[in-house]
Amino acid sequence: MMRIGMSTSCVYPLSTEHGFRLARRAGFDGVEVMVTRDEVTQSPDALLELSARYGMPILSIHAPVLLLTHFVWGRDPRIKLERAADLAAAVGASTVVVHPPFRWQSGYAEDFLGIVRQTAAASRVEIAVENMFPWKLAGRSVAAYSPGWNPAEMDCDAVTLDFSHAALSGYDSLELATALGDRLRHVHLCDGSRSVDEGRIFDEHLLPGHGGQPVAEVLRMLADRRWSGNVIAEVNTRKARTEEERLGMLTETLAFAREHAGVARHPRFSRSRRALAAMLPVRRG
Repeated sequence: MMRIGMSTSCVYPLSTEHGFRLARRAGFDGVEVMVTRDEVTQSPDALLELSARYGMPILSIHAPVLLLTHFVWGRDPRIKLERAADLAAAVGASTVVVHPPFRWQSGYAEDFLGIVRQTAAASRVEIAVENMFPWKLAGRSVAAYSPGWNPAEMDCDAVTLDFSHAALSGYDSLELATALGDRLRHVHLCDGSRSVDEGRIFDEHLLPGHGGQPVAEVLRMLADRRWSGNVIAEVNTRKARTEEERLGMLTETLAFAREHAGVARHPRFSRSRRALAAMLPVRRG
């Protein structure tokens, strides 16, 4: 059954605990943890404690691949991915989201797909490569990623579809999701308005339905396929002036997903916090 979760990045720059608390208040099925410089995001014990306290299972881990997390877990991107997979296994998450490498990450970029497969096999956690977008500087195209920004063109087993990134790249998300077929294993729920060729520079991560991507159509297609992956809200709420305003944005996002995917709250995640805590992985010293 499809699960609708929320990324902790939705509450940036607030704390990880804010993410868990608002995910519970909004009614999401669980949480995706974006690994950042916040030590809580790097600690299985701290994350499991938050998961139990707020009754929010950890559905997925987003590896520290952003420029802002360059020094998290050292500089070796392979080590970062392996530690993200270990973290996912420790907290019971089924998926790790990873971006394609930057071109300057030599070695890692050259053997990226092999490293992804080896890490997935060793950790028994699915690693889903996220679609990114082309870069332009001063109107000129820049090849920022290697082997590229579009995992649909790569020989990878699992892919994360991000609607905002699809908008920036000028892709129709429904066409991309259809082309990916069974390789589509994870979704970042958001929206976008324009591509880099149309002058858009920044990644928007709008609320679904506030941009130009066929988000509703993709959700309905996945529902028709009885798709069993995770749909994770990854929306920008930084313009919210109060917690209640931010909560309203998250609640709207969740309602959009449930309406168009035709799914209610996952029965496994409707239990009490005490019952959920009993189900969580046991950490042994």
